[in-house]
Amino acid sequence: METLDPDVLLRAYTLGIFPMADSAKAARVKWYEPLYRGVLPIEGFRLSKNVQRLYRNGPYRYSLNEAFAEVVAGCADRPETWINPSIRAAYQALHQLGRAHSVEVWEGPALVGGLYGVALGGAFMGESMFRRRPEADKLALWHCRNRLLTRGFVLWDAQFWTAHLAQFGCVEIAQAEYLAQLRVALALPVHFDP
Repeated sequence: METLDPDVLLRAYTLGIFPMADSAKAARVKWYEPLYRGVLPIEGFRLSKNVQRLYRNGPYRYSLNEAFAEVVAGCADRPETWINPSIRAAYQALHQLGRAHSVEVWEGPALVGGLYGVALGGAFMGESMFRRRPEADKLALWHCRNRLLTRGFVLWDAQFWTAHLAQFGCVEIAQAEYLAQLRVALALPVHFDP
């Protein structure tokens, strides 16, 4: 299995490049630099009133970085995934360096949803999310959005635009525009963690 060096991975992110495997069993990863990027709005993030109400009044607890490995495992637990053992190990290493972060949604002691990504300066590169209860992925996104907003982040990279992400206000921008926004974001002295 290929080993991804954390320093190489971080450098790739600063250049607008990210890795993905073809499958959970793929021995190697491929590097991607899409011509168009999906970007989620931080201030203009859209979430239905019903899900906002569920966030405020539902039975869930939210946390940050309490169960990083479990969140990555939850994201990989699907019939087809780009998260192979090399990806898992690389992001675990980034997490130990304080660069990769997870958002967790709990129902009692059970992890029912979450997401993870990489924070560099004022940019957050969302990697993947999952849910085991209805709307738990949306709740994780909202909790992440609130964190990014209060910490001063200016760029939320979703990698690719999808119809699912469009409901939250995700837009597609050209790579040149993405790189310009990324340069501004990388220069900001903000942090995901306190």
